[in-house]
Amino acid sequence: MQTTFTAAQMADPRIQDANDILRKCVHCGFCTATCPTFVLLGDESDSPRGRIYMIKDVLEKGKPASPGVVKHVDRCLSCLSCMTTCPSGVNYMHLIDQTRARIQETYTRPLADRLLRRLLAFVVPNPSLFRLSLIGARLARPFRNLLPGRMKGMVAMAPDRIAAASAVDKPQVFPAEGSRRLRVALMTGCAQQVLRPAINEATVRLLTRHGCEVVVAAGAGCCGALVHHMGHETDSLAAARANITAWEAVADDGGLDAVVINASGCGTQVKDYGFMLREDSAWAERAARVAGLAKDVSEVMTELGLNDAHVAAPPVIAYHSACSMQHGQRLIDPPKRLLRDAGFEVREPAEGHLCCGSAGTYNLLQPELAARLQERKAGNLKATGAAVVATGNIGCMVQLTGAAGMPVVHTAELLDWATGGPRPAALPLAKPPPPA
Repeated sequence: MQTTFTAAQMADPRIQDANDILRKCVHCGFCTATCPTFVLLGDESDSPRGRIYMIKDVLEKGKPASPGVVKHVDRCLSCLSCMTTCPSGVNYMHLIDQTRARIQETYTRPLADRLLRRLLAFVVPNPSLFRLSLIGARLARPFRNLLPGRMKGMVAMAPDRIAAASAVDKPQVFPAEGSRRLRVALMTGCAQQVLRPAINEATVRLLTRHGCEVVVAAGAGCCGALVHHMGHETDSLAAARANITAWEAVADDGGLDAVVINASGCGTQVKDYGFMLREDSAWAERAARVAGLAKDVSEVMTELGLNDAHVAAPPVIAYHSACSMQHGQRLIDPPKRLLRDAGFEVREPAEGHLCCGSAGTYNLLQPELAARLQERKAGNLKATGAAVVATGNIGCMVQLTGAAGMPVVHTAELLDWATGGPRPAALPLAKPPPPA
């Protein structure tokens, strides 16, 4: 793609990055076939190629984003399926992230939209506030039909039971069982520890059982993805710096082999810390070092190998590969291979490359499109004939629970169960054998 940035514009490192990305695009349109919003709507403006043309126009002319541009950029899920498909290596992720930051800087959203986004950015990354908000949402359920559309969706998403905070998520050290093979920091996250604290508990058991000393670092928190995808650059960089500082302290105190992340959306974000802080001379090298340590729990378990795994009458698994797992981190085979090694039959749904509609806060900000993607994904999962859905991202778990018509559990919970841990609470109890 030809670009016409001026010399003055090219003095801005962000424009240099955008120019490099734009010039790789050859207009081939391969991305349209795998873009969820284009598949649903059939509108070129809701395809990666169409958005790239709009972004190019905004950046070259140095103008504020128009309402039309904002609408189509907001409809992007950042699922990154287009990057998996693109034969030219267009880094759409960095381009759309830069555009969202520009929208935040130059465009004034309607008041209701601004308030909702501020609420989400303030509440969700803070586990204590998020837990309180979910309790409030449950209390508001009888009145949900009186609420505006998107608030109605937020209330409906509150789980029936709000779990108490887990002791696992407090700063501490979990010693390895037997000989120590690795020393790792576990990212406990923000929303996940509220919505499904059992995931971190299962992850700690799984890792320590396989010879990992697991450190929950003081000062580590939200990865910054939620605010990053809203265009709040300052807040996302602050979250990155806080985590980097926390994990460096772990490394200084006894070495660090990996930062283990069990929410693939967070993993995609942390692995990009080096790029996010590339222009900050005081942080660039530190950020790149931490990004290099970041690993999904499936990567670490693949490296370690499973101990003797056995589940009596294991259920058939439908594996849902989160977009941030398969497109963001390009981790396709490791989770499925681990589940099979643990004794589970693993089935893959049709259209596995398409997003379920969760996409961080997308299901709250774009509820109509998210619901259509949810229904499509749920239908494909049901068609596998499996008994359980496994995935590696909390957002997908929330989006699919209830819709899929079967329990939705984290891959780490199943691996923990297979290697000696408790049966995941979301699974129904096994039926007793018939009497002799």
